[in-house]
Amino acid sequence: MIKAIIFDFDGLILDTETPEYESFQAMYRDHGMELTMDLWGLCIGTDASAFEPYSYLEQCLGTPIDRETARKLRRQRYSERMSEVQPRPGVIDYLREASELGLQIGLASSSTREWVTGYLKQFGLLDYFSCIRTRDDVEKVKPDPALYMQALSCLGVLPEEAIAFEDSPNGSLAAKRAGMHCVIVPNELTGQLRFGEHDLRLPSMSAMTLTEVISRVTAIT
Repeated sequence: MIKAIIFDFDGLILDTETPEYESFQAMYRDHGMELTMDLWGLCIGTDASAFEPYSYLEQCLGTPIDRETARKLRRQRYSERMSEVQPRPGVIDYLREASELGLQIGLASSSTREWVTGYLKQFGLLDYFSCIRTRDDVEKVKPDPALYMQALSCLGVLPEEAIAFEDSPNGSLAAKRAGMHCVIVPNELTGQLRFGEHDLRLPSMSAMTLTEVISRVTAIT
C-alpha cells in the first residue's frame, strides 16, 4: 500500500535545469567552445563534484578565464530565463490529489535547503511538504540513497510504501537504491539522457492522475 510520495525538486517541480544548462552553454560559446549534454548530464541531479564547468572550460582553453566576470554574466542569463519559469504541468494537481488521498508528502533534493524552500515559498507550495531533506542533511547526495532514506524515516514509511518522482538518471538511481518505487518525469533537458531502472515514465504529470500512477505502479509489483 502506498502511503507517501517523495518529490525531487530541480527539474521536476520547477525546471531550473534547462535554464542552467543554457546559461553555461552560452558561457562556453562566449569562449568558442561547446558544452555537450554528455558532459553536462553527469552533474544533473547531483553536485558539482561530478563535473565542474569552470575548471573544464579552462582545461579546454589551456588558460585561465576571468571567472568573476563569467559567473556574473552566467547568473544574469540564468535569472532572466528563470523569470519566465513556472511549476511544471501537473505538479500542483499531484500535490493537491496527494493531500486529498491522505498521503504523506516529502521532498528529497541534492540542492540546498535555502534554494529549495525559497522557490517553494515563491510559488506557494511549501506547506504541502511535511518533510524536506536536502544536501544540508547528508554527507553524500544523489545518486547515493541517503536523501531518500532520510526522507522515508522522517515520513515514517517503508521504501515499498513510497513512490519517488524524479526527472534525472542520478535521482532515479538514488530512489531505486533506497528500495522505492520510482516514476520518472523527464523535462526538456533530461529527456535526452539515458535512464536506468524505473517503474513508470511520464511525459508530464498532467498525462496521468496520481491515483492512476499509484494503480499502475502497484500493479507492476
